[in-house]
Amino acid sequence: MTQLKQSKYYVNREISWLAFNNRVLEEARDTQNPLLERAKFLSITQKNMDEWFMVRVASLQQQVFVGHDRVDASGLLPKQQLKEISSAAGEQIRSQYQVLNRSIIPALKKHGFALQHSTDLNEDQIKFLKRFFDEELLPVLTPMAIDSTRPFPFLANDTLNIGVRLKKDDEKSEKHIAVLQVPETSGRVISLPESNQVILVEEVVQLFLDALFQGYTIKESTVFHILRDMELDVADDEDTPNILQEVQSKLQERERGRVIRVIVSANTSKTLMTKLIKALEVPDERVYDVNGAIDLTFIDAWLKLINAPSLEFSAFKGYEEQALAPDKMFDSIKKNDYLLHHPYDTFKPVVQFVQAAARDDDVLAIKMTLYRVSGNSPIIKALADAAQRGKQVTVLVEIKARFDEKNNVHWARELEQEGVHVVYGLRGLKVHAKVVLIVRREDDAIRRYVHLGTGNYNDVTANFYTDLGLFTSDSELGADVASIFNILTGYSDPLYFHQLHMSPDGIRDFIYDKITNEITNAKSGKTAGIKMKFNSLSDERMIRRLYEASEAGVPVELIVRGITMLRVGIPNVSENIAVHSIVGRFLEHSRIYSFDNDGDPEVYLSSADLMTRNLDRRVELFFPIRDHNLRQRVLTIFQTMWDDNVKTRILQPNGVFEKIDRRGLSAINAQEIFIAESLASQVEQQQREKEQHAQRDFEPINNPFTGEKA
Repeated sequence: MTQLKQSKYYVNREISWLAFNNRVLEEARDTQNPLLERAKFLSITQKNMDEWFMVRVASLQQQVFVGHDRVDASGLLPKQQLKEISSAAGEQIRSQYQVLNRSIIPALKKHGFALQHSTDLNEDQIKFLKRFFDEELLPVLTPMAIDSTRPFPFLANDTLNIGVRLKKDDEKSEKHIAVLQVPETSGRVISLPESNQVILVEEVVQLFLDALFQGYTIKESTVFHILRDMELDVADDEDTPNILQEVQSKLQERERGRVIRVIVSANTSKTLMTKLIKALEVPDERVYDVNGAIDLTFIDAWLKLINAPSLEFSAFKGYEEQALAPDKMFDSIKKNDYLLHHPYDTFKPVVQFVQAAARDDDVLAIKMTLYRVSGNSPIIKALADAAQRGKQVTVLVEIKARFDEKNNVHWARELEQEGVHVVYGLRGLKVHAKVVLIVRREDDAIRRYVHLGTGNYNDVTANFYTDLGLFTSDSELGADVASIFNILTGYSDPLYFHQLHMSPDGIRDFIYDKITNEITNAKSGKTAGIKMKFNSLSDERMIRRLYEASEAGVPVELIVRGITMLRVGIPNVSENIAVHSIVGRFLEHSRIYSFDNDGDPEVYLSSADLMTRNLDRRVELFFPIRDHNLRQRVLTIFQTMWDDNVKTRILQPNGVFEKIDRRGLSAINAQEIFIAESLASQVEQQQREKEQHAQRDFEPINNPFTGEKA
């Protein structure tokens, strides 16, 4: 047996994450994508990287500060990881700006949408911007001098700032330094009148900066963007009396975390750069100078001002299953299980499931977990409505959901005020499971209706995240879900579940057992195989199990959107493992786990990825698809994605994901196939409705005596 713990068998987690973000960047380069979509992909890479710095890089920096000296699976100490990823991130940032300056901006300008610089403006535009500056910007700008009596000011996380080097008119030296935060009150992008031209607000501020420093000459100004350590270190142990108060307290502390990254304009002088970096106390290796607009998320604001549907993906709405209409929903689910594949199937039935339950007099109780919801969530409103109507409504709101903590605290408070029983997560664990339980009285009996999903109950992101969800009234699953809520909201420790598996205790061992079964089958000459789709693979022990399966001859097919620390093509270790990654129009978010089981496939869906946090430190659910037709549908979905040769990259033994050489092959774009199937189903449904309506119409017969229409 090969020693599978050797570091050479694993890729560093953060390097793998950067490789994923580079795959997103490739979509920004891809001229087969509509232009505005390419611009969106570029903006996404910036948002992705910002979050990665604020959490993952910050975590490594904290480990270095406290002297943590444990190596990761790839054999690197935290300090070594920081050095490698800081360099790799710099290369990716340079690539981002190459795409911006050489591709996106010139292409947009060719279509008549120009990003102007202050040197490009005509006289009328300068007059317009002077009025705008005086009326909108000047009243809110606050220049802050830096000297012996006025130390360097606190600059908030994720802010754009301007550093200024000045000379007093009656002095020879140029030693005066000031900073000011670019205001957000007027937006990042300013439309210029009677044109499709725009200018960034920081350029407007710099254009009229002398109005703020009368008696001084501005020798230089530069724009810079800072990110801080935004890890929320909540001590939710037995010594924490109130987890809600602890989260609220930590949210305030987090805003003052250490500076973790600075991006600054490349034309900044060494003098000004040195002063700024010293004051911000950020290591040199995490200061990146760029040629172009700082903070590429300005693209989002710019795109909102561009009306050019021909430069976007065609509008698409998912198929709506009529059997799941509110007036039919419970009767339909009582008879059959239903599988929804979002966004190709609309998310509406999930929302309507809660809304219908709120209005239904026979519904006694609604229980639900919430991890991330939209800013104006119809589900939140439905839960409040249900409580107001006297139903027992219990909601677990995970207030530790990263970067949604404030939003979730708000919704939890709102629900409480409406009479909902709210549980604020669990000590020591995040609740990432996605489940709704509806308890309904029918013919003097109690029936449980359940929705289980792979993604959040967020009606907005459901339009561009791919996820799978199951509606069922299966009695065993219903009993399991009821037990889950007893665990989450009270004190309960059931001896077993009928069908569900739950982390932190059950999912890891269950997957181990299934992998072991496939190994046994392969060694016995039976058919074997493992097919999995998830977002990330970073659990070292799970990777070792997959290596063991490969060693035993089990074919392992993995579709991994993001991180994968596994290496393929290692002789006698991973020769039977293939890894695909799809980055396309929709964010691949569904989790599928399938085991061949000697030709009788077992198929499961889950809220969990194969990450240590999901398997050991979160409440996740892993549930079977028992209906034969639905099971086959999930396998078909997987196979369609596996056959994709347009958006798929395949992991190579050297650790690089490469696109498929399509010469001589017909294009197979899985997401486009699913869209086409959804549209075809919608046409068929419209035709059926038309035919049903025609059958209800009647043609009056002729009066046999007069020959006239009756």
